[in-house]
Amino acid sequence: MRTTTLVIMLLLMSIITSAQTTIKGKVVDNNDQPIPGANVILDGASVGTVTDFDGLFSLTVEQSPPFTVTVSSVGFESSSVVVSSASSDLNITLKEGTELDEVIVSASRTPERIFESPVSVERFDVKKIKNTPSADFYDGLETLKGVDINTNSLTFKSINTRGFATFANTRFVQLVDGMDNTAPALNFVLGNLIGMTELDVNSIELLPGASSALYGANAFNGILFMTSKNPFDHQGISAYFKGGITSQEAAGDNEYYDYGVRIAHAFSDKFAAKVNFSYLRGTDWFAVSEVNVLNPNTDRSDINYDGLNVYGDEVSTNIRGVGEILTNTINPVTGQPILPPGAENLLPDTNVSRTGYLESDLNDYPAESIKFDAALHYRPFADDLELIYVGKVGRGTTIYQGANRYSIRNFFLQQHKLEIKNSNFFIRGYITDEDAGDSYDTRFTGININRFWKDDSTWFGEYAGAFVQATLAGVLPEQAHALARQTADTGRLIPGTPEFQQAFNQVISDPDLSTGSRFQDNTQLRHVDVNYNFSHLTSNFADIQVGGSFREYKLNSSGTIFTDFDGPIRYSEFGIYTQLQKKFADERAKVTGSVRYDKSELFDGNFSPRLSIGYTLGEERNHNIRASVQTGFRNPTTQDLYIGLDVGRAILVGSAQDNLDRDVRTFSGTDISGEGQGILNSDSVDIVGRAAYENSFSASSVLAGNPVRSSAAPVEPEKVTAFEVGYRGKVDRFVIDISAYYNQYKDFISTQNVIVPFYGQVGDGSLSLLALQNDDFEVYQAYTNSDVDIKSLGFTAGVNTKLPGNFELGVNYTFAEQDLDRERDPDFRTEFNTPKHKVKATFGHPNLFKNFGFNTSYRWSDDYFWEASFGDGDVPSFSVIDAQINYTIPSLKSTLKAGATNIGGDEYFTAFGTGLIGSQYYIGLTINNL
Repeated sequence: MRTTTLVIMLLLMSIITSAQTTIKGKVVDNNDQPIPGANVILDGASVGTVTDFDGLFSLTVEQSPPFTVTVSSVGFESSSVVVSSASSDLNITLKEGTELDEVIVSASRTPERIFESPVSVERFDVKKIKNTPSADFYDGLETLKGVDINTNSLTFKSINTRGFATFANTRFVQLVDGMDNTAPALNFVLGNLIGMTELDVNSIELLPGASSALYGANAFNGILFMTSKNPFDHQGISAYFKGGITSQEAAGDNEYYDYGVRIAHAFSDKFAAKVNFSYLRGTDWFAVSEVNVLNPNTDRSDINYDGLNVYGDEVSTNIRGVGEILTNTINPVTGQPILPPGAENLLPDTNVSRTGYLESDLNDYPAESIKFDAALHYRPFADDLELIYVGKVGRGTTIYQGANRYSIRNFFLQQHKLEIKNSNFFIRGYITDEDAGDSYDTRFTGININRFWKDDSTWFGEYAGAFVQATLAGVLPEQAHALARQTADTGRLIPGTPEFQQAFNQVISDPDLSTGSRFQDNTQLRHVDVNYNFSHLTSNFADIQVGGSFREYKLNSSGTIFTDFDGPIRYSEFGIYTQLQKKFADERAKVTGSVRYDKSELFDGNFSPRLSIGYTLGEERNHNIRASVQTGFRNPTTQDLYIGLDVGRAILVGSAQDNLDRDVRTFSGTDISGEGQGILNSDSVDIVGRAAYENSFSASSVLAGNPVRSSAAPVEPEKVTAFEVGYRGKVDRFVIDISAYYNQYKDFISTQNVIVPFYGQVGDGSLSLLALQNDDFEVYQAYTNSDVDIKSLGFTAGVNTKLPGNFELGVNYTFAEQDLDRERDPDFRTEFNTPKHKVKATFGHPNLFKNFGFNTSYRWSDDYFWEASFGDGDVPSFSVIDAQINYTIPSLKSTLKAGATNIGGDEYFTAFGTGLIGSQYYIGLTINNL
């Protein structure tokens, strides 16, 4: 029996062994240079490998020759090779392709050549990532045509296309391995602050323009897809290290470093795993503008000065009104009025602001990003059916500019995803959980440090008293104001002292904005996506897809951001879609039609259809024209709906119906009960948020001296209809991509400043106007829609070519403009925030001589006007040159890279109120990144 068993086992092993074939070989380009990271896949199976740094590979398959393997790499045409024997090594040469041969997934949720995409698409592949002169691959996206990157800070960049965006870019979606990268409470896309490490990036695709037909609400201006490397296909250990300095006139020269590691391994043909870790630390760009936002023609000598990057000086009051109060207030010690009767007439009828602190006094500008993720991949049948778990955690410290400037300290976000997929379907569910950490509002830090040592009433009272005394002594008004401020500032906390630090620490740890500046947030987002592609069943007729999504928000800021003081606020939305794609006319023509229905529990449902057609021309089929019409929509954000936040210059109040009565605030006002009106029987009044929408004046009309009722109404979803035409093709050695678009917007969402009187009804002709006269009002910022007709149009053109000597050159141009009738709604702010003209260019050579390459990029931006809740102002034109050189060390399977950004050193900014962007110099080493 033992002998029989042994013979059977030996026979089985012999059979298995005979069925296994190991092939080896090398993959090179036309110049006989090795191609690392090329995919070598067995046809008809999911078995494959990738070439190493020297272009070598080894692949064992459970088949005997003959069989076919397909070899592919980004930037090259795929090649199929018939393996007839395992006895000799293969030497495979890939012909260099063009950008038109690259395969994308985002445009139609199915693989297709970018050449045949029904809409505009930009792609940033591994080759471009390696060659970017930017210090970080994410910054390199700015070289793409039509793309804006607004620099919030060193580690926080906001991508946008086609205008209409601030740093909280709620019209643009960013997906990292299918997960939304937006902070669900703060409403800003996190860029790459806690996103993906460059070692794990497989591809980046960007769709400019409306994409709601497939991707739902908020894929309105565009959508960015970042996909990571699968551990089955990309194995091994790779690492990078970068170090250098950032240089800025205000901050000086500061060290920064950035390093990361990726470990991936396939334990079998069924199970693989990977982990990624990266850490970046440096010093942020200092924001030091002292422009007076109330009167740019004056400086800090203005008695009502409000500096752009100065905080605490937003607290301002009419000094004569203070005098009137003091002449009617009895000093309990002397029994006499604090100021003698008539003294108020010595005070000017003008506003005076408290003395503020520089932003650099309230922030030491650390910049930090820590990212870790792990993924488990399981293929139960060793085919393309795959089960995936991904866990991502990240912590970041940066600056975010929204309604105020926020110091984001130890911001923490985690995402967990479960997904099952194959080539025909996927089911994906994930959760996003954010924690604001130790973040605080710099504006309220300055305001409440002032109040920590002296409350507003005391400070203004001392100012008024000192001014009256100086005037009675014959001092001129300008000197009297200086003496008054000096008197009121007696005891002011000085930055750098222990007393200041104690007050600072107490304020930033206090979430009550009347005394502190910390904001709390533990908001969650839950999301599920499903998609099924019936192409394998219906390809004879058409390619058909169906899918859907569900999302639930759980807002939890403990009343510091939202009106969730009595518990978390929950609401949800869902969507379903279908797409049909058909080729005809000898597969030269392709028609794509899709439609999606989305429904939020707070609003009526929306349909988003899209229709596109493309046609391939030329005997060699190397010219393609396309046209599309599609609609998009955007649901109001969490803040549009449920915010309840005093940001100093205005109170932000969301317009969800169940939010309007939740925001209740108490204000001091004039006691008018003596006039027999019975409206205000004390010096305080409660104002409900609903008043911002139902009992308010237009802010612009009050400033113009002709108060009229505000038109602000509760916010509804925003819609766009987008028309686009384009051309892609190859003419000789030139690859050309041109597109033009025209957008029409309906119910455009924005904010409107309104003025709420403490008493009276707007339009009553008396009491509400008396409230304005007595300064008994508060400025609110309402979230609303405009009925103004808004249109935008644009044009992009890009040309890429290889010059003699294999030098690579790319040039692109972008034009963007909005069409808006501002006279119909002067309070309306579109926040278009993009230059009319942009020009970008890249020039380099990946292999100028053996193992040495270089790349440069140039960007020019026209000047433009920036609109945002933090401040409005001009952004001057700027030009930027970045460059890098690299040297490959084959024996170490490594690449050494040195580069610099903004080589000219001319500091610039992309948004009003941010720090000037200086230069960055770095040197880095990347090891074994295939």
